[in-house]
Amino acid sequence: MQIGMVGLGRMGMNMARRLLGGGHAVVAYNRTPQRVDDIRAEGAAGAYTLEELVEQLERPRVVWIMLPAGQTVDDHIDVLIPLLDAEDIIVDGGNSRYHDDIRRAANLAGHGLRYVDAGVSGGIWGLEVGYCTMLGGNAGDVEHLTPLLETLAPKDGYLHCGGHGAGHFVKMIHNGIEYGMMQAYAEGFALLEASRYGGEMDFSRVAGLWNQGSVIRSWLLELAESAFAGDARLEDVAAFVEDSGEGRWTVAEAVDAAVPAPVLTLALMERFRSRQENSFADRLLAALRAEFGGHAVKRPNKE
Repeated sequence: MQIGMVGLGRMGMNMARRLLGGGHAVVAYNRTPQRVDDIRAEGAAGAYTLEELVEQLERPRVVWIMLPAGQTVDDHIDVLIPLLDAEDIIVDGGNSRYHDDIRRAANLAGHGLRYVDAGVSGGIWGLEVGYCTMLGGNAGDVEHLTPLLETLAPKDGYLHCGGHGAGHFVKMIHNGIEYGMMQAYAEGFALLEASRYGGEMDFSRVAGLWNQGSVIRSWLLELAESAFAGDARLEDVAAFVEDSGEGRWTVAEAVDAAVPAPVLTLALMERFRSRQENSFADRLLAALRAEFGGHAVKRPNKE
């Protein structure tokens, strides 16, 4: 099957490679021409403008966008609309918010174009093991993409989750759960490290052990095993944790729906906390303890 791939970042490039490996015809576009040159060397057809991309695709065209969520996606869609024909399909495979999918689908329908949202999970390992793909849109449009999805995903690794926005909604919740799981592992290993046994314990082997039949086994533990094997006490890693939009959106959705999600919410808050080197809140806590109980306050080193 033929596909136009827009965006050749870490995910888009490897998805294009996996599709090429599955025998599909890939026409690839990226703002940076060098990436187009790179994937051309691997068998894709290159396009250096969106116009060139559309010209090389056979109808009904499939244009799969792998770009940062938000205005960047809208800007590219705006350029594509007058270039495409009725019944062509635009797929947004980035991490867009599901509200944007509903709006975009309605707008594109007014131009006779079809739209599918695809929440894609797999990271840098997707090229090798496949991409878990969560899809939203009309059933017939998703079915049209089946040959591509069967190549991109591992066995049983894709699902039509519902109408427009459902794919990115499920991916958003997936990422919220990911936050909670990662926080639980982080706190557990922190307790091990602080214990009387921490100094002599091999955390890589502990992570590996827990993946042998225990109830907390997971791919994240496999990654933890690998991380500890490379840096036993993570001394080369700064205690600064970024967050993606999906984590915030998950918490916002919990608030809007009045659904209690304390673990996911606290996991997000902990990421915010990781970025504060000299927390004002903690300074106030120390000051209050001194005020009501006369507890000693540590003074900052101003050298």
